[in-house]
Amino acid sequence: MPTIRVEMFEGRTAEQKRALAKELTEACVRAIGASPGSVDILFFDIAKQDWATGGTLWSDVAPKPAG
Repeated sequence: MPTIRVEMFEGRTAEQKRALAKELTEACVRAIGASPGSVDILFFDIAKQDWATGGTLWSDVAPKPAG
């Protein structure tokens, strides 16, 4: 039974997580022949102040301008 752990910044909607869970499950079915009911997906929402890259908290990174 594959278990997939997804860690991402908080703020995704239930609909976005639902779509991702569907896609990941389908990928496991195709790639390793898993049955859909055997695929577990765990979502972990992480606050930006709890994640750092290169020594910098993501809460300290200025957002990129849209466009």
